[in-house]
Amino acid sequence: MACDECDSSVFRQKIGRCKRCMLMLAGLCMLGWPLWYLLFWEQITSVESLALLAFCIAWSGLLALHLLVWAWRSLFSSE
Repeated sequence: MACDECDSSVFRQKIGRCKRCMLMLAGLCMLGWPLWYLLFWEQITSVESLALLAFCIAWSGLLALHLLVWAWRSLFSSE
């Protein structure tokens, strides 16, 4: 990544600070969920459907974690 926050190797320092990472995850979620719904809603047990569903859940979970930590740091930070 190009930002200063992502140059650090510690996961706890990166999470919730990199807006570029959060925008990429938001874009992946906005592309992945409608794609899964349009293409695989009726065939939930297919391999392609399960793989895309797992990726969408992972992207959404990581985005939620980023946003929660960002909100926590912005509310309770003394910087």
